[in-house]
Amino acid sequence: MVVKRPLVTVTVALVLGLLAAPVAADYKPEFKTSIVVSEQTPWGQAANRFATAVRYRTQGRINIKNYFDGQLFADKQTAEFPLLQQGVADFALGSTINWSAQVKELNLFALPFMFPSYQALDAVQASEPGRRLFKLIEQKGVVPIAWGENGFRELTNSKRPVRRPEDLQGLKVRVVGIPIFVETFRALGANPVTMNLGEMLAALQQGTIDGQENPIALIVPYRFWSVHKYITLWHYAVDPVILAVSAKTWVSLSAEDRTIVRKIGEEVMAVQKKEAREGLEGAMTALDILQRIYGMEGVHLSPGDVKAFRDKTRPVYTKWAEEIGADLVRSAETIVESAK
Repeated sequence: MVVKRPLVTVTVALVLGLLAAPVAADYKPEFKTSIVVSEQTPWGQAANRFATAVRYRTQGRINIKNYFDGQLFADKQTAEFPLLQQGVADFALGSTINWSAQVKELNLFALPFMFPSYQALDAVQASEPGRRLFKLIEQKGVVPIAWGENGFRELTNSKRPVRRPEDLQGLKVRVVGIPIFVETFRALGANPVTMNLGEMLAALQQGTIDGQENPIALIVPYRFWSVHKYITLWHYAVDPVILAVSAKTWVSLSAEDRTIVRKIGEEVMAVQKKEAREGLEGAMTALDILQRIYGMEGVHLSPGDVKAFRDKTRPVYTKWAEEIGADLVRSAETIVESAK
């Protein structure tokens, strides 16, 4: 006699598996991506590229809408990561600075004058420290897909060239509302003012602040050159971008679509990182453009000049190395040293 029970059991298991597996019909009509900057930046352009490619490669199953200029978090930059955790935002191209309020280890990239080059940054991201950071983010309900780039943060101001720490004395400089940035500028004698990007743009136009710190990639689209004559290239901190997805959104996707999203994300962000760095190595084409076309006066610090700033901010570095995790910082320092 043939026993058919195993067939029934298999059939039931298959049905239950199908019920548990996400299918396209279950997908919501719109997936939201949060971006703090404008569509005109390399960061914003990558978001458009990602949305278009994902929609095409999934045959319209995943329809992403980009929300630029911090629309999803009402310009409160440090609120972006919780939106991902909650699933209010499905995706984000987020700055490690803005996410460091919830993932303190991301302050690694804001340690003053730690990263001397893109080569050193790439080596850290590709090695154990980078993998550890991605695991920490995932443990908090957000799935990282790939590293991107906002760039080294440089200083612009309307008052005077900044070549030495003394030149910062008393300057009112806008910084992101993260403690390590406030402490760094206070150590240099400046008067740091915390405000979000939207508030800063208004303050610049009104002349209520003297300076700001941001990567070169944002200086042209946000017209900082129209209010600030001076730019100092000092690479005092670096601002990686991470393309990530809410864990709640991630589990709602089929295995096939998760593979597609991850592959596209990695490819798009590799291009984004390259574009964000164009003209910032070698001949410094971007600085030439800011000087020749927009009339800015550039100060490119030598290693000796940078050392004076590094020495002034060493107490901040030491304090935050403990906050971040001494073992993580030491691991990154070893990699940076070998990458020089």
